[in-house]
Amino acid sequence: MFKLKENGTTVKTEMIAGLTTFLTMVYIVVVNPVILADAGVPFNQVFTATIIATVIGTLWMALSANYPIAIAPGMGLNAYFAYSVVGTHTNISYQVAFSAVFVAGIIFVILSLTPFRKKLIEAIPDNLKYGITAGIGLFIAFIGLRLTGIITAHPTNLVTLGDLHAPSALLALTGLAITLILMVLNVNGALFIGMIVTGIIAFFTGQLSFDNGFVSLPTLPEGMVINPLHAFGDVVQYGLYAVVFSFLLVTIFDTTGTMIGVAQQAGLMKGKSMPRAREALLSDSIATTIGAIFGTSPTSAYIESSSGVAAGGRTGLTSLTVAVLFILAAFFGPVVSAVSGLSAITAPALIIVGSLMMGSIAKINWNDLEEAFPAFLIILSMPLTSSIATGIALGFISYPLLKVVKGKWREVHLLVYVFAILFFYQLAFLPH
Repeated sequence: MFKLKENGTTVKTEMIAGLTTFLTMVYIVVVNPVILADAGVPFNQVFTATIIATVIGTLWMALSANYPIAIAPGMGLNAYFAYSVVGTHTNISYQVAFSAVFVAGIIFVILSLTPFRKKLIEAIPDNLKYGITAGIGLFIAFIGLRLTGIITAHPTNLVTLGDLHAPSALLALTGLAITLILMVLNVNGALFIGMIVTGIIAFFTGQLSFDNGFVSLPTLPEGMVINPLHAFGDVVQYGLYAVVFSFLLVTIFDTTGTMIGVAQQAGLMKGKSMPRAREALLSDSIATTIGAIFGTSPTSAYIESSSGVAAGGRTGLTSLTVAVLFILAAFFGPVVSAVSGLSAITAPALIIVGSLMMGSIAKINWNDLEEAFPAFLIILSMPLTSSIATGIALGFISYPLLKVVKGKWREVHLLVYVFAILFFYQLAFLPH
């Protein structure tokens, strides 16, 4: 079913890859409820809804598309939901905002069933694809450094070196050293083993504890947060067209860009095409739609999947492992909360995977400025704006502009022009 031999992998490798991906992204089951709680959504509601959306999307990816890519509620989109949609509109409750997410999800499904998103993947210029991969790598490495305090905020220069004597920074650096040594020695599952060793060190140094026990039953205090039959009416009544458009545009490119980055890293792209693109792209649209019903913000393909790919994941068995672990996580909320609350355990994997993904920079045509600069802009802006979608937007806007100035406008696919205009409109006039 998963064509393991054809993809040069084994059951053991795929399961280790799934464990690695799970450990690097499981923080979402804690972070997502914390952010959406600011919009008034009950913590337990979002915790369970996050797992429901993640399991459905990731299972679809595993069984239908056979890709080692996990789906979960997207970071950034949850903040937009909580602070821009609900937070700045006193007349919009979180229930109404979830109606907008549901409508956007339905549109995602329709677009995913058409050749549109597959054609979009093929229309993206190669140098932009390489820039997307490298930019995401730099972004996740920066996240790993920032979450552990190795890099911290600075009032003048924005960022600076943090306190390397702080327990979190010391633990992260120790884990990074251990994991790098294992990788240099070509130890299978080095990323996962590194996280296990780091976790053990954290436990014995008092940084990791399980004060709230280990097991608890998942609950949905509000059941279904929205009635799907009323969702379109809510959007019309409250005029949430711009909100739906923003969710639609950002999720399309966040997910598409992430899928391209991970697929290229895994060597699964066939030229400019992504095999089984429709099945893969359906996974996040279906997860977004169902997740909105139970109370979570839009889903996206998770760039943390690249850590599983780095550990050897090449097929849907990796994603299936992730989905099963998230189902188990629903019953181990206190444990998941404790582990995911200590970013130093997973940060080394993010930093190392980021360095691996930066390798795509070598494929960019740096001798051709109209090809190189948009890719550079993507790579630069993703970590500096903390947004994959913003980086992609700036690349899409600058690429056709430079081609037109150069007199090479015929080389640019029509879809690139269309989305350059849409991205310009979104950045200039819509909240982001």
